[in-house]
Amino acid sequence: MTATRRSEEETVHSSPHIVSDVMTHTVVSVGREAPFKTIVQLMGQWKVGALPVLEGEGRVVGVVSEADLLPKEEFRDSDPDRFTQLRRLPDLAKAGGLTAGDVMTAPAVTVHADAPLAEAARLMALHRVKRLPVVDDKGLLEGLVSRGDLLKVFLRPDDDIAEEVRREIVSYLFRAPSGPVHVEVHDGVVTLTGRIRDTSLVPVAARLVRAVEGVVDVECNLTSGAALTDRPA
Repeated sequence: MTATRRSEEETVHSSPHIVSDVMTHTVVSVGREAPFKTIVQLMGQWKVGALPVLEGEGRVVGVVSEADLLPKEEFRDSDPDRFTQLRRLPDLAKAGGLTAGDVMTAPAVTVHADAPLAEAARLMALHRVKRLPVVDDKGLLEGLVSRGDLLKVFLRPDDDIAEEVRREIVSYLFRAPSGPVHVEVHDGVVTLTGRIRDTSLVPVAARLVRAVEGVVDVECNLTSGAALTDRPA
């Protein structure tokens, strides 16, 4: 059993965009030969539902989760029929496993620390997993990112979100001679209010604002600024 430890920030960065901004740096892991009982003990001790399985200098070769361990209990005193045997062959094999290498899911679905948070979310949804080992270019373990970690972005203060929207989006899309565009954020919902010359920019603004980490929804109260004509000197 190995553990990677680093100082871990308790708060989310002001503008989290990539996996390293939210991932957990303290990771408990096991080797291929870790006994079944040791795996269960570590999960209980560390209150985690899965452990990366490492070999060599820390290369991730699989993940063993609670779901990988349950078949041993499920089939402990049962004699499955032929249909169940064919349909649950992988689970039956895991039911007889003695070590992490026997029961782990491999290859592991992993993500890099510099990957966008959206990519990590898509990988979790696609592969139906709750957490991903974070690895470097050599496949060495750097951390772990979970569904809960990805949701941390929604803890960003409304003021931080508003400032980013003003600085990164409004100041570029809606320059003079458009009228001022006001940004308000309440519980993660961004409201843009004002009169602009080019209303074709409204869907563009909505899309860009929605992409800001921590935004729950966007309301665009932007109307045509046809009356904003240049005044004669």
